[in-house]
Amino acid sequence: MNAKQKIQALLNQLNTVIVGKPVQVQDCVACLLAGGHLLIEDVPGVGKTTLAHALSRSFGLQFSRVQFTADLMPSDLTGVSIYERQKESFVFHPGPVFAQVLLADEINRASPRTQSALLEAMEEKQVTVEGETRPLPVPFFVIATQNPHDQLGTYSLPESQLDRFHMRISLGYPDRAAERQLLGGGDRRDMVEQLETLLTPHDLLELQQQVLQVYAAEPLLNYLQDLIAATRSGQWFLQGLSPRAGIAVMRAARAQAFLSGRDYVAPDDLVAVLPQTAAHRLVPVTSAGRGSVEQVRAMLEAVPLP
Repeated sequence: MNAKQKIQALLNQLNTVIVGKPVQVQDCVACLLAGGHLLIEDVPGVGKTTLAHALSRSFGLQFSRVQFTADLMPSDLTGVSIYERQKESFVFHPGPVFAQVLLADEINRASPRTQSALLEAMEEKQVTVEGETRPLPVPFFVIATQNPHDQLGTYSLPESQLDRFHMRISLGYPDRAAERQLLGGGDRRDMVEQLETLLTPHDLLELQQQVLQVYAAEPLLNYLQDLIAATRSGQWFLQGLSPRAGIAVMRAARAQAFLSGRDYVAPDDLVAVLPQTAAHRLVPVTSAGRGSVEQVRAMLEAVPLP
């Protein structure tokens, strides 16, 4: 199979586990192809953890899962040095962050101190423990799940950490047909264990390079700059998108175009990925809550297409 056939087979396989959510599944794959970290926000029980398991298994990536709790310490993630009498020295025992995919389950149930322990790993692809910097495996992704902020025992993620997530998606409740399939089908965890590994880490790195080669014309870049300028105008949001956020939007749009079988970015690709890549980085002027997807979509309607 060529690259496009492998990607299509991967999407088809994921959609057999996460039924009725093809758009969200494609967003997740686009995020990984863009080389970014993924935040899945929704109520418990809609398939967030199952989706993360299915993604890592289909991509053939080494997987590690951490259940974030209020008493989780930074060293529980990064690892710790333990004195071994036989060697008469301290030996470093790596934590679960040393994996190609780290599933940070219910990340906003941990304290801000523990959440911040992920910042260096997510941005620099390395961790510093006891003065020594250790590189993380390649590729390295964080797939985090979080519950809505109004649930008991949750902490808001700091803005600096939210900015490290390339995309934030929400699965939502399934429609009636999809839920009937879930109710009458087998256990999703068993299905994940039986999933076929369709790609290797090397394949993924090659696909990421192909995504970077997707062409973006000058009018398309002008349109993206118009959108970024609109976020900074003060009409829609308190603060606009940073240059790093703009780069993230462009990479996500390239991945979206690649998944659509094109070697160029269309305006529709930007429109498709902007809410997922920008909303969690923005605070609306008309709402006290975190960045609103609806506000981003309203802004999209107001900014003319090239």
